[in-house]
Amino acid sequence: MDSPLAHTRRLVIKLGTGILTSGIGERNTARIDGICTQVAQLQRQGKQILIVSSGAVGMGMGRLGLKKRPTKLSSLQKCAAIGQSLLIENWQRGFNPFGLHVAQLLLTREEVRSRNCHVAFRDLLEELLSEGIIPIINENDSVSTDEFKFGDNDILAALIASVIKAGLLTILSTAPGLIDRKGDGSLISVVEMLTPEIEAMAEGSSSATAVGGMISKLQAAKIATQSGCGLFIGSGHHPEILSQIFTGQARGTFFIPAQQKLSAHKRWLAFFEQPKGMLEVDAGAEKALREMGSSLLAKGVTGYSGSFAKGDNVDVARPDGIPFARGITQFDHRDLAKIVGKDTQKIQCLFPHRRRCEVIHRDALVRLG
Repeated sequence: MDSPLAHTRRLVIKLGTGILTSGIGERNTARIDGICTQVAQLQRQGKQILIVSSGAVGMGMGRLGLKKRPTKLSSLQKCAAIGQSLLIENWQRGFNPFGLHVAQLLLTREEVRSRNCHVAFRDLLEELLSEGIIPIINENDSVSTDEFKFGDNDILAALIASVIKAGLLTILSTAPGLIDRKGDGSLISVVEMLTPEIEAMAEGSSSATAVGGMISKLQAAKIATQSGCGLFIGSGHHPEILSQIFTGQARGTFFIPAQQKLSAHKRWLAFFEQPKGMLEVDAGAEKALREMGSSLLAKGVTGYSGSFAKGDNVDVARPDGIPFARGITQFDHRDLAKIVGKDTQKIQCLFPHRRRCEVIHRDALVRLG
């Protein structure tokens, strides 16, 4: 019997370092070749496939003889710079028997955050996919700094899935899926909604070469599902897992996409642009934003942090400091300091030439969960 995913045409596959290497820095060419074989088979079935591949830092560590992931930024960048060529060489060699070409794209968040760059990047991916070329994407760890990082490749893969409107994101790692570590230790096969109980099951990674773990995978699930993309997490150790996903036989965890996906504009607000500050609001404002889709008024703002300009993206946090929304502020931090807690009439007196007095208009506001 066909899986509900059988007719999914566009697929993003993210592969962790632990799947692409045998031990620290030793390339697992047999597994890479096996993945290439499955990808080629799926492409012959009419599917368009993009790969987000970790492994550059790990392979660089192996070439340098390192046994522990460096913590110094320049040392990490050095490993990435050395490992990137090794990684793409392995992918091209794996696809050579099928006559397929690969295209390497190394990204930082800066490349996709501006509208012009974002559109150009999307158009490039569309052209590559339409010509049957396999994009191999990785974060450009050789130049990335905290300011421009995606976080890790799980997050990057989810953002890419959103850009190309993929129907499925598959994350293959050493984990078989989401395990109920707070209960009986069983594998959760389907997640219909990301609840606090589901998020509590996540754990980080203890690998010497990896970053993130299940915590980052659940963050990726939020991005993917709200973009209308399903997410499957499974073990990359299984030699036929990609093929089995589309026959309903794969063992892992499937996250069902949201019924009402975010618009392209609100996906941009929520996921692509880094917030420059945070506004704290009272319980009344939180309720109005969550339940009524209201604009954020200064009367409901109790405080703020960060330095931001008018038009910047900012987080909106509930009274306990946890962000629940994000949007574009109509006031910079200096002007906001003058209007916190004030009603519209007083704001109009302070800024008589302003046409609008909302701190964040509802059309420029998106809830994060």
